[in-house]
Amino acid sequence: MMWSRVWIDGARPRTLVAAIVPVLLGIAVAPGSVAVADILVRGGLAAIVSLSLQVAVNYANDYSDGIRGTDADRVGPRRLVASGDATPAAVRRAAFLASAVAMAAGTGLAALTTWWLVAVGAACMAAAWGYTGGPVPYGYRGWGELFVFTFFGLVATVGTTFVVAATISARSFVVGSVAGLLAVALLIVNNLRDRENDQAAGKRTLAVRMGDRATRLMYVACYVITLLIIVSLSLSRPIVFASLIGLLPAVRASQRVLAGASGRSLIAVLGLTARAQLLIGVILSGAVWTW
Repeated sequence: MMWSRVWIDGARPRTLVAAIVPVLLGIAVAPGSVAVADILVRGGLAAIVSLSLQVAVNYANDYSDGIRGTDADRVGPRRLVASGDATPAAVRRAAFLASAVAMAAGTGLAALTTWWLVAVGAACMAAAWGYTGGPVPYGYRGWGELFVFTFFGLVATVGTTFVVAATISARSFVVGSVAGLLAVALLIVNNLRDRENDQAAGKRTLAVRMGDRATRLMYVACYVITLLIIVSLSLSRPIVFASLIGLLPAVRASQRVLAGASGRSLIAVLGLTARAQLLIGVILSGAVWTW
């Protein structure tokens, strides 16, 4: 395997959709009076922050799970540390590098808007590293979904609207909830796939705590709630109905999840989940643009 391919796979490309969707939605619900230059510069910096944080989380998780032995018997895609494709030190450096990029872009945003963003960025960074790292990793205690919904849903979406337009609207919280639910669905598939191995390794994810059936129902619930939000938004802006097209991959994925797909079969479900996330995010962003 080529070195570059190892690190690209280690960054978990399918999860990067979760970083870009809230930025698109946050820009889309900004007031129409926002200058194009602000959208390009500030929105671009927000995208760099979000993507870099997602990569940092992925590398940090790879490092922390690898040194703890959690990934020793993985069913899903290879992990850098557990597979021996990279040393723990190298993966940790990659996580630090991605974090540094996020910090640099975030500092630029703070200089353009308000220095209070530094505190928000610090909270995001702490949450990223504390997911599976540190003495009390909250991802090992079933709080991962809440983290994802909060930071890759509400904070990323509302934060983007704020840095682009210097304002926060109720709509940014609503579409941020959609982004959060879609990101949670992605995490649920991962945790469902790894549930038995995580339980054996002492990683008490929400999937481990809730059990197999409840986890599958929670996955479907993410899409049901997303559907309800889209329908409610469409009552005042009918074009939002078009976002339901993005749920088609989610329907297929939900059918497989409810049918009991497990192990490697869930890797295909992960792909469908990422596709639904991207489609809904892009179509909904276009539908609510400068609403």
